Amino acid sequence: MTRVSRAKGGWAALVGATALSACVGPGTVPERPTGVSPRPAPTSPPGQRPSYRPSNPPPRQPTAAVPVAPVAAAPVAGATNAREAGLVRAPSIAALPIDRAQATSALAAFRLSCPSLVRRADPSALTTGADWRPACDAAAGASADPVGFFQRWFEPVQVGDGRAFATGYYIPEIAGAREPRAGYAPIYARPDDLVDVDLGTFSPALAGKSIRGKVQGTKLVPYDDRTAIENGSLAGRARILGYAADPVELFFLQVQGSGLVRLPDGDVLRIGYASQNGRDYTGIGKLMRDRGLLGPGQASMQGIVDYLHQHPDEGRAIMRENKSYVFFRLLDGAPLGALGLPVTGGATIAADPKFVPLGAPVLLSMDRGDANGIWIAQDTGGAIKGANRFDTFWGAGAEARAIAGGMSARGTAFLLLPVGVIDRLIAAR
Repeated sequence: MTRVSRAKGGWAALVGATALSACVGPGTVPERPTGVSPRPAPTSPPGQRPSYRPSNPPPRQPTAAVPVAPVAAAPVAGATNAREAGLVRAPSIAALPIDRAQATSALAAFRLSCPSLVRRADPSALTTGADWRPACDAAAGASADPVGFFQRWFEPVQVGDGRAFATGYYIPEIAGAREPRAGYAPIYARPDDLVDVDLGTFSPALAGKSIRGKVQGTKLVPYDDRTAIENGSLAGRARILGYAADPVELFFLQVQGSGLVRLPDGDVLRIGYASQNGRDYTGIGKLMRDRGLLGPGQASMQGIVDYLHQHPDEGRAIMRENKSYVFFRLLDGAPLGALGLPVTGGATIAADPKFVPLGAPVLLSMDRGDANGIWIAQDTGGAIKGANRFDTFWGAGAEARAIAGGMSARGTAFLLLPVGVIDRLIAAR
């Protein structure tokens, strides 16, 4: 969430060829006051690390499924948005598998997205706000028949070759403290000297591109990388929101983009993505796999975490190969996605807004059953780039961690657009 929106790309991206996104991730989470909510927990004497450590449940074993075959279409290399990638009319929604319970959650999430859909510009170049108004008006009274709602008001279209890859993300909970303690790692707010640069303001040829850095003399230079930050380079330049008991868990909280910090007195700090240092993301799981560090059954988020804990010095060096570093802000409510709206476990999906209008429904037909159904694109992620790359959100808790930790699904994606939009787009080609 901009995943919640984060660095995200889902845990499975740690062990795949694709870098993690964000994901609840990097995005435009509004500034909110400090959020602290009570939660009973044993306290630890000052200076000692709390005995609490988040459970590391094994990844949930998937239920195999047979995805619907995509419509034959050649992928378009170098496409920068959905229209350039190519649009293909897909089978009717009535011919596609839709679970009623999952559609119910998706309808509720879509309803939340409507105010944004009807007013925001669409970077995918597919829709206008007016296109969404009829479906949004109808959504208010459609609770009795969620499947019928999507069948009545939407038509599926395939973007590019339709071959989809989906990972998963969730809201982690880590142990921490408000004050510094031995072995704890600081959780930084956005530094005062971090500068965002929209390159499109300098040249139309650079539209849509941006960089982050810091001013050094008369030059903009790259911002401090992970190694420098962990060695204390931000002293006096960034506010510290709290301290994480486990640097490994903090690393993966940055991957997810938001989470909960459980304090010794039982209170909880809710933190969300604020910004990132502008450095490229490197998926450490792929590095570890390529170096033969992950044995059979370890190619999952849980296996990576175990290895890093068991080899602390080597693990620190591996994590520092990912130069990207995420900064946080304090939140007081539900996790928010890239639209600035609450995200819903089992219904929210992160997507690339250049290929999927944020707020739009997406139907996934994948090779594992828990990823199938209608999802609503309410989030983004740093590794979620291109057509048909998605990150499924599963909420919080041990079950969410178990599902997200092993989520790696391939199959077919169909974007659901308001009735009539596909005809207009095809006629304009």
